Parts: sequence; C-alpha cells; structure tokens
Amino acid sequence: MQKTYTFHVDGMHCQSCVLMTESELKKVLGISYVKASLNHLNVEVTGDFGDKEPKHIARDLSEILKPHGYTVSVEKNWPARRSFSEGGSDFKIAIPIALAFVVLFIVLQKVGLVNLVNTGGVSYGTAFAIGIIASLSTCMAVVGGLLLSMSATFAREGDKVKPQLLFHVGRVVSFFVLGGVIGAIGSAFTLNVGATFALSLVIGLVMLILGINLLDTFHWAKRLQPSMPRFFSRHALGISKFNHTLTPLFVGIATFFLPCGFTQSMQLYTLTTGNFLEGGLVMLVFALGTLPVLALISFSSFSVQNRSKAGVFFKTAGLIVIMFALFNLINSLVVIGLIPPIFNF
Repeated sequence: MQKTYTFHVDGMHCQSCVLMTESELKKVLGISYVKASLNHLNVEVTGDFGDKEPKHIARDLSEILKPHGYTVSVEKNWPARRSFSEGGSDFKIAIPIALAFVVLFIVLQKVGLVNLVNTGGVSYGTAFAIGIIASLSTCMAVVGGLLLSMSATFAREGDKVKPQLLFHVGRVVSFFVLGGVIGAIGSAFTLNVGATFALSLVIGLVMLILGINLLDTFHWAKRLQPSMPRFFSRHALGISKFNHTLTPLFVGIATFFLPCGFTQSMQLYTLTTGNFLEGGLVMLVFALGTLPVLALISFSSFSVQNRSKAGVFFKTAGLIVIMFALFNLINSLVVIGLIPPIFNF
C-alpha cells in the first residue's frame, strides 16, 4: 500500500543537496516519488513501506543518505539551535583557522607572490581558491556523487581509468570553452560603470550567501541562495545514467550546468570580462581548483562529509568565503568611487 510521509533533512546547504537527496532516495526499492525542499529542509516520499513506523523509515533513509552528509528524522532539528551548542565547539576551531588564512592572505599580498583579490575584480588566484573550497563543500557533493556512480558503472566492466580521464578532460575543457562563450556574450553588451558595479555587487552577495550557508547556522539564508533552473540540473544529472563510451566526457561537460553556487558566481563574473579568452581562463582556473579533490574521489572513497571534523571544515570554509565576498563587495565600492581604498596590498 502506497503511503506518503514528510521527513526533515539535516545537512542540506544548496540545490545540489536537493538533487543528491532526491537522486539517492529514488533508487530505493518501493519508493515511487521523492520531492526534497531546501526552503523547508525536508523531503516528501511516497512508497510501499509495509508496516514500518515513520521513525523506522526515517532511520532507513538516513542510512542511505549518511554517506553524503545528510540525516533524516521525524522531528525538526533546526541548524540554528544546534550551531550555538554542539556547533559552538566547531566555531572555536574554525575562527582561528580562518583568521590564520586571512593573515596568510595579507602576507602573500604584501610580498607580491600571489594576487588573490584586486580592485579590478576576481583574479585567477581568487578563482582557483574558490574552486578548491567548492570541491570540498556540499555544493559539489552532487558532482562527487555523479563521479562515484559513473565510476562504479564502468568499473564493473573492467574499465577504471579511461572513464575518469574522459570525465576530467570533459569538465576542464568545457569550463574553458563555455566560460569563454559567456565572456564573449558579455562583449555584446556595453557595461558602463554602474552596470559593472551592479553585477559585481550581485557576485559579492551570492558569495556571501554561500559562505553563510556553509556555516550551517542561519536557516533563513538557504532560501536566498540562487540556483540553476531545475530543468537544466535534472537533465545534466540524467546524462550519467547512459552507458556509452563517451558518457564520462558528456557528464564532465554537464557539470557546468549543475546547481553549484560557487560555479554560478564565477559564471556571473565571467560575463563582466567581455572577452572569450579571459572568461575562459577564469572558468578554467576555477575548474583546476576543483580538480585535485575530484581526482581523489575518482580513485578512492574520499568524502569530506564522512569525516568527524566536517563541521569544523564547513564553518572554516564558510568564514573564508565570507571574507572573499566582503573583499569583493568593498572593492566594488572602491571602483565606483563610493569609498576610498581600504586595502593597500
């Protein structure tokens, strides 16, 4: 007998989490319908669960989603309440680490070894650093899930290396080409100082929301996070279900359209470059920043969500992303002349 239940999901940060939750639960035998919501942090499931009580169903679903960092429960477990008790200890570790990163950032700027942020916009160093953070965040969990699923499919056929290489080549090349296309599209529009400032402001705000959501502290911020239309995301995710020699290549290309807020913030900035080469290089460097972790996922069961200190990592990453956002917001105000330069490095 088909029954419908609504359970609360702890651990969702973005639309990638929604896609991952729906994709994993749809594989469960007996479940015919799944609908997850980031706004309400819950999932609606319909299926034949026999005589199981809701708490037992939630426990079973949690076992399926736990490897991806999510927990299903009957009762609400709001992140805002947890963050100031259990999560408080995470912040005690995360804040010093993030501050140390700020100090390192300033030192690198002073000695001129790397230019992470400049008054002209997002530099290649910034794009690479954001790529690293994105590859470790839950916003990229769906990409890792795609990669692991695809790897398992081809591994059963005895091909473990070629699909991985095709995936990464497809991802890196497509980020350069499609990033260049976005940059070229931007050249068709003449952006005056005001328009450039507005777009830079949007990029900064998107990054700020991403950072706040990584803190897993303020539930209301999850509703503000923009995402790729689900139509594109679902079709990009569906490509991985095809079993063809070139499937890994197409899956790598499709990751450009998945709902990762970090990717979208870089895509927005690429539009402001107004140049194919520069736009392509920004997205290429971002993709290269994600490459080390995704390559590690390719040949191991690595997943930051499985680690005991995942809470510390996400809060540290969130604080660092917030720092990048604030730097870009302040620099945008400097460029338009609203405030004098604050950072002289």
